[in-house]
Amino acid sequence: LVAGAFCIPLYVPYVLTGRWIFGRSLCKLWLVVDYLLCTSSVFNIVLISYDRFLSVTRAVAYRAQQGNTKRAVLKMVMVWVLAFLLYGPAIISWEYISGRSIIPTGECYAEFFYNWYFLMTASTLEFFTPFISVMFFNLSIYLNIQKRTKIRLDIFHEVHNQSFTEEMEMSPEAKLSLKCCKWEQKEPAETLDLSKSKAQAAASTASLGAKDLLSTSSESSGKPKCCNKKSCKNSASTLSLEKRMKIVSQSMTQRFRLSRDKKVAKSLAIIVGIFGICWAPYTLLMIIRAGCHGHCISDYWYETSFWLLWINSAINPVLYPLCHYSFRRAFIKLLCPKKLKIQP
Repeated sequence: LVAGAFCIPLYVPYVLTGRWIFGRSLCKLWLVVDYLLCTSSVFNIVLISYDRFLSVTRAVAYRAQQGNTKRAVLKMVMVWVLAFLLYGPAIISWEYISGRSIIPTGECYAEFFYNWYFLMTASTLEFFTPFISVMFFNLSIYLNIQKRTKIRLDIFHEVHNQSFTEEMEMSPEAKLSLKCCKWEQKEPAETLDLSKSKAQAAASTASLGAKDLLSTSSESSGKPKCCNKKSCKNSASTLSLEKRMKIVSQSMTQRFRLSRDKKVAKSLAIIVGIFGICWAPYTLLMIIRAGCHGHCISDYWYETSFWLLWINSAINPVLYPLCHYSFRRAFIKLLCPKKLKIQP
């Protein structure tokens, strides 16, 4: 926002006319603000990546400190202070330390614009170190998510591969069903023995046979018959259905988590990729231009790489809410607080 309101309106006439018409004081102020905004944008990306790294790898400690506003404000202030210290003092005091100014009249650029050693050191702190840090944080987040996904899948496969017999043995209803099924298998043999005893009793005496028959019938009726074959099969099918429903539910949960993890990994890759695309050309061309004192790099390519920095500053406020739900909610809370209240 500040770059669009202050830096670009002053830079456009300078590019079109090739001459700075706003004086030396405004030139220095413009340079300080321009370098400060670009550097703070990079450091903020590092801070956001570090914050997400802590939220994933050290979730418990991160949640415990989530309500600490002072710590968050201190981190944001440190980002801006470090961004200013990298270029601000050099822009303001370089000509006084060196004893003279090398910038011609009608032009506006930093005194160290062609100092290769200073630019190499500043580029290491402004681009190479932050880029490696962002890659490390985001790669660690991705590997951590992949590791947790693998653990979840291993647990899911273990549950999926459990046999139906093991689950029946663990269930009291299943044990009862198994006993019922075994008792039903023994019942035909017992019935055959009873019919033989009945025939022998009838052959001896009718009265005794009648008594035996009454006694055997009472014994058979008193025998605890918990279930039949049909109920046993129904119990087994019910357990099998419950197991299938459980597996389907776990499968849907795992697919949702895999889809979510893939989206997170994709968003991290997009953020790192856009950061590298926008900053690498300018950093490399700036170092090469300083080494050959501006004779080996065309002004067209340098200006193109310079505008990429501002494009990156314009993309980041849109990119982060698109990629992360938490940032989207934060932006809605700041810009449209009433809309956030009516959301479920």
